[in-house]
Amino acid sequence: MVANRGEIAARVIRTCARLGIESVLAASDADLDSLPARLADRVVRLGPAPAAASYLDPAAVVRAAQAVGADAVHPGYGFLSENPSLALACEAAGIVFVGPSVESLHAVGDKLTARSHALTAGLPVVPGGEAVDLAGARAVAAEVGYPLLVKAVGGGGGRGMKRVDSADELAHTLDLATSEAAAAFGDPRVYLERFVSSGRHVEVQVLGDGSSAVALGDRDCSVQRRYQKLFEEAPAPLLPDTARAGMVAAALALAVHLGYRGLGTVELLYDRERETFYFLEMNARIQVEHPVTEMVTGLDLVAEQLAVAEGLPLRIRQEDVVLTGHAVECRINAEDWAHGFRPSPGRIERVVLPVGEGLRVDTHVQGGSVVPPYYDSLLGKLIVHGVDRADALARAQAALDLLRIDGVTTTVPVHQALLADAEFAAGGVDTAFFERFLQTHQPHLGEVA
Repeated sequence: MVANRGEIAARVIRTCARLGIESVLAASDADLDSLPARLADRVVRLGPAPAAASYLDPAAVVRAAQAVGADAVHPGYGFLSENPSLALACEAAGIVFVGPSVESLHAVGDKLTARSHALTAGLPVVPGGEAVDLAGARAVAAEVGYPLLVKAVGGGGGRGMKRVDSADELAHTLDLATSEAAAAFGDPRVYLERFVSSGRHVEVQVLGDGSSAVALGDRDCSVQRRYQKLFEEAPAPLLPDTARAGMVAAALALAVHLGYRGLGTVELLYDRERETFYFLEMNARIQVEHPVTEMVTGLDLVAEQLAVAEGLPLRIRQEDVVLTGHAVECRINAEDWAHGFRPSPGRIERVVLPVGEGLRVDTHVQGGSVVPPYYDSLLGKLIVHGVDRADALARAQAALDLLRIDGVTTTVPVHQALLADAEFAAGGVDTAFFERFLQTHQPHLGEVA
């Protein structure tokens, strides 16, 4: 049973069909007639449209799985994918959770615990520490220095994350971050980290079976808006060979230390000024950007997830992982860039998807699809593989020119402008790049479309 929606639900269902595995989509009322629902062998109602009453309810997910006699539950990404309560509930019901163990979910789900495990495994971490109260925060800040980041212990995705530039801002920012963290994750705890002004967000994909692990290359996810990724590519461009090798070794060391089972991503920050890297966090699930890794490795990561969940040992040795060419991914959201990237729900009138060699579009929308206001605004992902980075970028630009999604406002013009930007084309941009890019390009984005 696929306990998710949107493009990742369609993605998992398609692999199940290829493998001859019967799939059941657990859908909210808003998704009962979605494309994933039509692709699945069966559909089971999960609950009302609001996520809290459906996709975020572990009891509802397990009840639905039991009702259809499912052997396993694939949680996709987001929602309950990294929630130990769902993994525990599945375990209690005798249902396989397609993901890491409950112990691993606890180990990496709490950011402070994850930092501790990373240190034990020999990984460098960004200087910082827990802020139990204002006095503790001031002590950490005095040691780390400004600017710094306040980050939520129990979550990610940029929520509960705030920058502090001076001691005068610390108390107010700490209050904001703890309130946001409590509302988003039910956990008000925060910690402080040094703000790396010229950092690149690089991650390493790992796959483990509980006793061994392999690394499946790296990705660069530095193009972000408010800590939300917009564009990803593999491998990370212009990364020094020593840093790349060190990151892969670090990711493998952490996976082995945890006895990690399943698919996971070790997220790292490369400090361009200090020419070193730090551990940030580990995502214990499949990620939105997994297709770029599939493009350069030739692997189906969902198929490997399912094999490990079935109890099979790794089918891939490290020497089998050969990276070919370069791949990029543009996240296409239903958002209005001209008005602060606000969501643009509505009915899609027409969809025209580009096709061609080395070109892939992962989506759940088609003509007549409704983009509901309840969920994330991701419509799909344009993924392109080229012989090198320049080729991949050129082919992505050509594909974006052919892509049409009418009826809602999308971020296609943003990606068209991004791919035409000289600084981005040169490669190796940092996480602050996109904000600079917007200041220069946003008044002209409409002309690009």
